[in-house]
Parts: sequence; structure tokens; C-alpha cells
Amino acid sequence: MQTKSAFVAIVGRPNVGKSSLLNALVGEKVAIVSDKPQTTRTRITGVLTKGETQFVLLDTPGLHKPKNVLSEYMVKQVNDSVTDVDAAVLVTEAIGEITNAERQLISTFTALGLPVVLAMNKIDLLDEKERMLEKIAAFSQAFAFSAVVPISVLNGDGIDDLLKEIAVFAKPGPHFFPDDAMTDQPERVIAAEIIREKMLLRLREEVPHGAAVVIEKMHDRIEDGPDNRDIVDIEATIYCEKESHKGIVIGKGGAMLKKIASEARLEMEGFFGVRVNLQCWVKVREGWRNRQSQLRNFGFQ
Repeated sequence: MQTKSAFVAIVGRPNVGKSSLLNALVGEKVAIVSDKPQTTRTRITGVLTKGETQFVLLDTPGLHKPKNVLSEYMVKQVNDSVTDVDAAVLVTEAIGEITNAERQLISTFTALGLPVVLAMNKIDLLDEKERMLEKIAAFSQAFAFSAVVPISVLNGDGIDDLLKEIAVFAKPGPHFFPDDAMTDQPERVIAAEIIREKMLLRLREEVPHGAAVVIEKMHDRIEDGPDNRDIVDIEATIYCEKESHKGIVIGKGGAMLKKIASEARLEMEGFFGVRVNLQCWVKVREGWRNRQSQLRNFGFQ
């Protein structure tokens, strides 16, 4: 069997459904999602192997105007991701104007000579097909896309069609990941992201954006013999930028922190397939998003 692989960057402005699309393509949740912009902070790799073809899918932060050093890091992740891939998928909503961020991405595609598939997401919300056709026409004037695929990540519509269009760019060569792999993210990173997702879902807008999660310890506790991996003990620290944010994360009588930890633990158990003992603490690191040393300590290299 002649194996092939395709490295594809998923790009777009914030909150258009890039991470949800990655999860839909892979068939498993490997990237956290929320309705808040800039949920994704770093490049996340999803892996899907279908027969002889392996798709390596790079989910990127939404392209936005940087407001701090962390934001600058996130924008760099987008630009770096499209410089060494076989193709890109530009995700946009089915209606609306072309944004400045999207025009900036199109300029990058043009400069690189990169083939791009345009994915028109959220067609489930579309009430007039003509409005989507108008947007497709505007995009087509701006760039020669290799294909345009209307999709609904929410309903799963068009996902198989999009995958077929991506497969065109697969090149002969070895698979770079095991065929059963879904992501290259270490378990510690996945655990930290799950906790951060629950914060994004539970807390007001600024608090989770000013928080980082670090897994301090993660180890198996073997029970009932040496071959069993029954429990994983995880110790996590949530770092906030302000003392007032710490109080919000903990909540009255620790209620909010317990709720976040409980929801995170349940999802971790489903993902890792084992029981999880999760302990969370909250600390303050003022202004960490603008401090290079702290960004490095929190894994933003």
C-alpha cells in the first residue's frame, strides 16, 4: 500500500468554528471549544488516518490584533502554521463581509502560493442561500480557492466533502504518526486545556482569558496488580492575573472551583479511559500575559 500524508492548517478569524471543525474531522474532541473568542492559544495538531492517507490537521488561534505578549505569540502561531503545510482551510461564516483578518490571511496565501479550501461554516443558520453565494463571489474575487465547501460543524453537514477536497493535497510518503493517533498533544497539555475550557464555559469573559493552567503532577496509581492503570492522580494550578480573579475562580465557599474541577474530571475520565483524581489550586501571577519568563514557564515557547 502506497501511504500518503497531507499537512493542513485550519485558519480563520476568532470564533468561526476552527476547533470544532478539527474535532469533527478527527472524529474525537482533541481541541477545547467555547463561544468566547481566542479560546485556542497555541497550535493544536489533530491526526486522522483513513486507509493509506494520513491527515495532519493544525488548529490555530484566531487571527486578531495583538493586545499583549501572549496575543503576539498566538498570532505568530497562525503565521508559522501556514508556512510549511501542503494546504490550508480558511474557515469563515456563511454570511457577512470579508474581515480585515481574512484579507490578511489571503495576502499570506498569495505570497506563499499556498492552495486553500474555503469552508463556509454555520450553514445551519442560513436563511437565504443568496447571501452565502454573494459572500462566495466576494471571496472568489479576492483569491483563487481550490474549492469552496459549505459546512455545518454543528450538524456534521459537508465534513466528508471537505475531507475529500483536502485529500487532493496528500503526497506520497510515510505516515508521521501511528495510525490510531488522534493528536500529538501530551496528556498533561490535554488535561490543562480541559480545565481551561470549563473555566471558559463557567466564568465571565475576562477571567478565563487572564488565567493559565499548569499540571504540576500527573501519575498513575496502580491498583489490583502491576498491569492495571486504574487511577490517574492529577494536581493542577490555575494562575490568575489579579487577586480579585482568584476569588471569582474559587467562588463562595469554593463552589465555583469545585464545579470546574468536577466537570473537568468527568471529561478527563472519558478521554483517558481511566478514573481520575483531580486536585486544583488557584494562585496569582500578576500580568503574566505580558511577561516572557512567565509565558515560557506556562509552556508558550
